[in-house]
Amino acid sequence: MRLPFSSRWVSIVAAAIVLVANTALAADIHVMISSGFHGAYSELAPTFERATGHRLITTRGPSMGDSPEAIPARLARGEAADVVILDGGAADELGKRNLVQAESKVELARSLIGMVVREGAEKPDISSVAALRSTLLAAKSIAYSDSGSGTYLSTVLFAKLGVTDQIMPKSRKVRGPPSGEPVAAVVARGEAEIGFQQVAELIHTPGITFVGALPTEVQPMFSFAGVLTKTPREPEAARALLQFLSSKDAAPAITKAGLMPLPDR
Repeated sequence: MRLPFSSRWVSIVAAAIVLVANTALAADIHVMISSGFHGAYSELAPTFERATGHRLITTRGPSMGDSPEAIPARLARGEAADVVILDGGAADELGKRNLVQAESKVELARSLIGMVVREGAEKPDISSVAALRSTLLAAKSIAYSDSGSGTYLSTVLFAKLGVTDQIMPKSRKVRGPPSGEPVAAVVARGEAEIGFQQVAELIHTPGITFVGALPTEVQPMFSFAGVLTKTPREPEAARALLQFLSSKDAAPAITKAGLMPLPDR
C-alpha cells in the first residue's frame, strides 16, 4: 500500500534525521593493541566499523618490555588513546600506575604459550615438563618474544626448570611489531632452532611447524583484556568496542586467531 505523499515525505525526513544523527555520533576511536589479540581484532574491526559508523585508529605495541613502542611506555609519555587491548596482567599494572581506568577492564580471551620449529625440521618432544627441559637443553638456539610470553620464559620458566645458566647464552629476545617481527619469522629463516610465543602469534607465520603448547604444569595461561585509558576522548564508543569484542559474535574470530574465548561465551 502506497503512503500518501505527506506520509512518505515524513518517513524520508525521519530517515534522514536518523542518518545525520548517526553520522554526528560516529567517533574516531584510538586503540593501542598488542600482537596477541591483533589477529582477531583485525578480522572483527571492519564489522564493528560498518555496524556503528565509528572509525578505529590503531597503534600496535608490546604489552610490556623495554621497547619504546611498548604500550606502557607510549601511555607514560602521553601518547593519546581511548582504549588499550593487551595482556591482562599488563592491564592490571597500568591500573596500578593510574594510566588506565582499572574498573573498566573487560577480559576478551585466554591464550597459551606454544613452540615452533622451522618447516621440515624434526618436532621435539615438549609433552611433559621433563621433555620440555630436555628439548631446551638440547636446542642449539632459542628465540622468545620481548613481551609477556618472553618475560615469563626468561624470568620464571627457565629458573623453575633450573636451566637459566645453560639457556640464556643461546637465547635471543625478539622485538615484536610494529618495528619488529613475530618469533616465528626468526625461526622460519633458520636463525633460531626453536621459538616460543603466544600461540596466536605463532601459527599464522609461513615456513614454520607448530609443535604444541607448553605442558599444563608450566603453562601460565595468559589473558587478553581491553581497558579504557585514564582520559579517553571517546569513552562511550570505546566501551561499545569492548562490548562487541567480548560478545558471543566475536567468539568464532577469536578461535580462528588461535585464542580461546571465555567459557561463558
